[in-house]
Amino acid sequence: MSDLFYTPATHHRRSIRLSDYDYSLAGLYFVTICTKDRQCLFGHIEQGQMVLNEAGVIAHQEWEKSVEIRQGIALHEFIIMPNHMHGIVEIMDTQCRGDWQVAQAITKGSDQTHRSAGNQGDLPIAPTGLNPKSLGAMIGGYKASVTKKVNDTRQTSGSVWQRNYYEHIIRNARSHQQIAQYITTNPLRWEQDALYEL
Repeated sequence: MSDLFYTPATHHRRSIRLSDYDYSLAGLYFVTICTKDRQCLFGHIEQGQMVLNEAGVIAHQEWEKSVEIRQGIALHEFIIMPNHMHGIVEIMDTQCRGDWQVAQAITKGSDQTHRSAGNQGDLPIAPTGLNPKSLGAMIGGYKASVTKKVNDTRQTSGSVWQRNYYEHIIRNARSHQQIAQYITTNPLRWEQDALYEL
């Protein structure tokens, strides 16, 4: 499962956004954010459970605060791991309240991990610049907040996170269920994780 959503050799130091996709569209997004140099900054795994240290508690709390700071988003399953975090973010359609909508995303030449049978049509084109209601804006704000608070606590400087992050557009309920299970059981598979001791 981890190779499907995050492969260090594939996703290291390059843009992994779909270049023309509007990430402010309503839908569910699975995100993975890694710490700088994959350092285990947030705690450790003990008997299949994640044990958060002070920095890990900050990362956890700031993720939960995202819904207080930004309207139109909801948080689903998430977990802080020793050197990364996984989470499902829902961007809600403010014009059509109700069940989450599946983001349609397939384009000729797009990365194989973003292609799925049953998706049709052109990608919605993103507006120029970073939409303040987009996934990227939310992740950027989260990363900045965690970095500031961790640095203040530890009296350090510099970014806590690697420059980019990885996302996967969740296209249907079955995929949502599989990813949710992957997130909640992630500590049990820590030694087999693609990000273990990298």
